Amino acid sequence: QLQFAESGGGLVQPGGSLRLSCAASGFSLRYYAIGWFRQAPGKEREGVLCINNRGEITNWADSVKGRFTISRDNANNAVYLQMNSLKPEDTAIYYCTSDRYSCLTDPFGLGYWGQGTQVTVSS
Repeated sequence: QLQFAESGGGLVQPGGSLRLSCAASGFSLRYYAIGWFRQAPGKEREGVLCINNRGEITNWADSVKGRFTISRDNANNAVYLQMNSLKPEDTAIYYCTSDRYSCLTDPFGLGYWGQGTQVTVSS
């Protein structure tokens, strides 16, 4: 089974930073594209950032451009989302999931989700 464990969320003030971690198990993420998604209360889930198996990054959300970055650590089977200059509108549950090789697959993902990690941006 493909499993994902998201962590690193919490309460942060506007303008602050958080670093989310996505630990994968049941597979080696080296051969997969990994995408970060988020879902805010009352809204549909949206894609944020994606990194493919070659380390190439695709930005899915214009709202986070220049503020969020995605990276991967194949040795630790993990992917990270560095979030800077956080805004209240970034408040959401953040999830990671995988697809085979490409960030361009539509729809993206193989149907495996973790429980997510809550990010709350508030003063």
